[in-house]
Amino acid sequence: MKYISDIFKALSRLLPVLAAVSLASCDGMIYDGEGDCDPYYKVRFVYDRNLKYTDAFAAEVDEVTLYIVDTDGNIVWQKHEAGDELKTGSYLMDVEGIEPGTYSLIAWCGSGHKTDFSIRDDATHHTHLQATLGGRTPHDTGWNFAGSAVRDDFRDLYHGKLMDVEFTDRQGTHIFEVRLTKDTNDVHVVLQHLSGDPVDENKFLFTIEEENGYLDWDNTILSDEPIRYYAHTVTNGYAGMDVPDYKGDGEGNEGSRAGIVSAISCAVADFQISRITPQKRCIVRIHRRSDHGLVAEIPIADYAIMTKGKHKKLSDADYLDYRDEYSLVLFLDDNGRWIDSQIYINSWQVILQNVEDPS
Repeated sequence: MKYISDIFKALSRLLPVLAAVSLASCDGMIYDGEGDCDPYYKVRFVYDRNLKYTDAFAAEVDEVTLYIVDTDGNIVWQKHEAGDELKTGSYLMDVEGIEPGTYSLIAWCGSGHKTDFSIRDDATHHTHLQATLGGRTPHDTGWNFAGSAVRDDFRDLYHGKLMDVEFTDRQGTHIFEVRLTKDTNDVHVVLQHLSGDPVDENKFLFTIEEENGYLDWDNTILSDEPIRYYAHTVTNGYAGMDVPDYKGDGEGNEGSRAGIVSAISCAVADFQISRITPQKRCIVRIHRRSDHGLVAEIPIADYAIMTKGKHKKLSDADYLDYRDEYSLVLFLDDNGRWIDSQIYINSWQVILQNVEDPS
């Protein structure tokens, strides 16, 4: 019996030592559900670079492709995922088979990165990860423009990068966060008669001209041919407003309630264009189809930056990246010429001074 007792005493002294050794090999921590001491890597995608300053990834982004690049710029791992899993609000991409080390993460996302923008499928180096806007066709002849045309709506493109992060060999789950920038923008140009007379949208050609269809791996805009974006949709809009007019007897008693109808007629041109930066002005041009005369010429970036409003804390470049929708309202006089003393940009009235008539 004493022999057995001595064995139990020896084991009781040995077990804590064994447990300590086991825990030390896992940095003193136990990870439920993993069953070993290996590191696990995951990537979270965040799209909060918008003017609501909230993460809209689950609501807006439906496809992601992640590239992992070593310190020499070689692509050592890539993965594409899409579908309902991205809409859960808790989506994380699993990164498997990566050895501990220092890497950079580059992501092209949105349905546009597999359709309307082309990215090399055989890319082996980060310098190959350039996105080129496709769907280009010859522009209308006779309009004094050298370049290609984009006439159709296209799907959204997002870019993200996280540079020089350590994939540690410490056990546990390590989550890396990649913040996305939206590279596609909706532009609405409204042309309205100051008098309220109808505007015939068929009399005008609406275009936006820029060289922004070629994006580098780090999302900078590379040198490209001039692109003329044509409005993918042009419509004639009309809105009526009934304003009550109370007519009393002059002694505090209301009389009949008459209605004053205010009518607004306008032409609305809708565009989808690639990334806007302070260096890329994105010129909106409106021409008369009858004689090709220039009605109006507006640099989107310059005027949009003037109307930051409550977003003044953002740099000019960040503001243009955070905003993905632009609205411009221009007014015509009785002769069909642009009233170049004022314009509405994103609902802000801008009073212009010393502006020469562009026509």
